[in-house]
Amino acid sequence: MNSSSQLVVVTGGSQGIGRALVERFLRAGYAVATCARSAQGLAQLRAELPTAALGQLHTHPADLGQWDDCQRFAGFVLSLGLPLAALINNAGAFAPGRLQDEPADGSRLRDMLGANLLSAYDVTRALLPAFTAQRNGHIFTICSTASLMAYPNGGSYGIAKFALLGFTKTLREELKTQNVRVTAVLPGATLTRSWDGVGEPPERFIRCEDVAEAVFSAFSLSPQAVVEELVIRPQLGDLL
Repeated sequence: MNSSSQLVVVTGGSQGIGRALVERFLRAGYAVATCARSAQGLAQLRAELPTAALGQLHTHPADLGQWDDCQRFAGFVLSLGLPLAALINNAGAFAPGRLQDEPADGSRLRDMLGANLLSAYDVTRALLPAFTAQRNGHIFTICSTASLMAYPNGGSYGIAKFALLGFTKTLREELKTQNVRVTAVLPGATLTRSWDGVGEPPERFIRCEDVAEAVFSAFSLSPQAVVEELVIRPQLGDLL
């Protein structure tokens, strides 16, 4: 099947890793559907892409921390009527801090679960029948090395990322026999806005384009092979 007749879905695609993923799959000739909370951010994405790619890009504003927006975005994706080549659950939010300093009402945990776990769960559940019906495709979740190792300033963000890896492992086991591949991507410190003000030089971080290239490489394997977990760290190791 021609790549241009297949759709890759990237959540949170207006900046950072998500944008790099959008650009990588467009460059490979795939149609891409993406969303972001900011309609302005999506407009800027379109304005900065080559004109030739714009016909293959489909954008929809959505806050995936909200169940209704997840359903609307999934409906938008399905309305395009294209076979799903991949879903890349990239949308998320980062809020550092210690558990003991978080609001006592649990709002920080609920926010982090909504942005990092439930966004992936809700979009995946809405699109899963299409994947299982076609009996092919690839589902990625962009987790974090924080999904593997707790660190002192991780707080509820770390809890949500641990849960996201658990979700991905469960999905992998369920979909083995339905010919849908599942991969957890676990990048360490990546040069995104989350690290603004840290004071480390750019070369101390992973480039967003490197994460996108690694995802594309895993996606490009033959159908009988799957990378279950893809861990990427800066050459000098984690930043804590």
